[in-house]
Amino acid sequence: MKRLLIAVISLIAFAACTDSFVDINQNPNQISDELLKQDFNLVGSPFSNMIFNLNGHQVEEDLCADNWMGYMGTPTDFVGNVNNTTYYIRWNSFWGREYGSIMSPAKQVIKLAADNKLPLFATWAKLIRVLAMSKLTAIHGPIIYSQYGTTANSILYDKESDLYPMFFKQLDSIQTDFAANKAYTGFKKFDPSAYGGDLTKWSKVVNSLRLRLAIRLSKVDPAQAKTQGEKALSDPAGLITTNADNFINALNGNKIPVAQICYEWDDTRMGALMESFLIGLNDGRLSKYFAPITNAALYADHPSVPYKGVRNGAYIKAKADHVPFSKVNESFQTVQTRRNFTAAEVAFLKAEAGLRGWAGAGDPKTNYEEGIKLSFADWGAGGVDAYLVDKTSKPINYVDPVDARNNFTAVSTVTVAWNESDSNELKLEKIITQKYLNTFTNTLEAWVDYRRTGYPKIPVAAKNDSNADWGVIPAGESIKRMPFVNAERTGNTAAVTDAVSKMGTGAKDDIATRLWWDTGKVANF
Repeated sequence: MKRLLIAVISLIAFAACTDSFVDINQNPNQISDELLKQDFNLVGSPFSNMIFNLNGHQVEEDLCADNWMGYMGTPTDFVGNVNNTTYYIRWNSFWGREYGSIMSPAKQVIKLAADNKLPLFATWAKLIRVLAMSKLTAIHGPIIYSQYGTTANSILYDKESDLYPMFFKQLDSIQTDFAANKAYTGFKKFDPSAYGGDLTKWSKVVNSLRLRLAIRLSKVDPAQAKTQGEKALSDPAGLITTNADNFINALNGNKIPVAQICYEWDDTRMGALMESFLIGLNDGRLSKYFAPITNAALYADHPSVPYKGVRNGAYIKAKADHVPFSKVNESFQTVQTRRNFTAAEVAFLKAEAGLRGWAGAGDPKTNYEEGIKLSFADWGAGGVDAYLVDKTSKPINYVDPVDARNNFTAVSTVTVAWNESDSNELKLEKIITQKYLNTFTNTLEAWVDYRRTGYPKIPVAAKNDSNADWGVIPAGESIKRMPFVNAERTGNTAAVTDAVSKMGTGAKDDIATRLWWDTGKVANF
């Protein structure tokens, strides 16, 4: 817990430092503006840090969506085993990360780019903002976007139904700028991704992001979703369709968080849902994601497969009980990059778009199988051909050898092989389940899909500590959103009240209020 508190304090300090980014760059004891203007340093240097902060760390990911979606489980009884993982909010810091480390420096970049006649850097900064804020709104709902940077005493939030048209309009402008400057090389030295500043590849991110957001709206606003999805599918710049084009960014010399939390702090382990799906489906990615264990008593329920996970929202009596469970694969110890958008995800997006009848999406079966193949190749897993034709393997029940209160019977009976005679609902369950299994280490999108579609079918948290403090999650249901941060509740109170009113009749700033695109409708077609 001490390490967790240190991480939170460091993040706050880090965000505060970023807020004064321009002042730091103008410090005469460091480097002058004139030197920074050389080779576009003044506008280019912030991008590495902005892109780094598109993702979070322990309190933003591991103790939130990583756990809620069962990718990882904590062996640690944080705050007496009453915390985010059991639906009682203790930590809520992604908001500060995105505003302090992305929105604030992006605003400065856009101004500096205008002052120095470097408009493409402003375009790039706008894309990073959309990438970041499309994540943040998926966590909280209404956010401060169009009014960001105003000096009003109360800064109003944009409601979700207004945010997405803004995102799409900005993606239009961004794509136009990139398309007109394909040969531009000014980003090269500042790009922390594998793209090396190549605008033709960044253009594929634009289209892929548009498709992701269009699919997100497919139930709440099918007309807008179809229009935007088809625009993404037909744009000549194309989508991320090969692993060579995956949007993977450097972590500025840092180890990928899941490895640090697992190996250095012993605060996270393989999730029980991963055990249920990956072992049950005979999935070759199991050994690429996680490390085997040696104590056979811990995996006696499947003695030939030496892995064991921790239940989402588990009952934890003592940290030592679950620390012997499976860590992430040892190879993650040397990983200093993050997957932000993969070709496999795009293939699954296209598969769902095809089910929904969107022009240009292609055949759902072809895209579904291509997504699995791309995922296996991306993670270096074998056996994909046998996996694709497996009609019988299903997720297994979970047994916690330490505490039976964490046991569960598999909720899903999904298999892998595609069957054209299946209903669209079952086909969608297959697509989303495989999309879920692919997005290990990028779990927010899985939480979005789960709230939006009900897939993958997974058990809710074993221990439900929700109450009136942060909102009550009824038995058998799961967390719907994160509340607005306390700094906004106390310092921007009127705007928070207005934001809640924009979430619909009866909405509250709690964890039980659904976001706009989370319609609550069981049927997806």
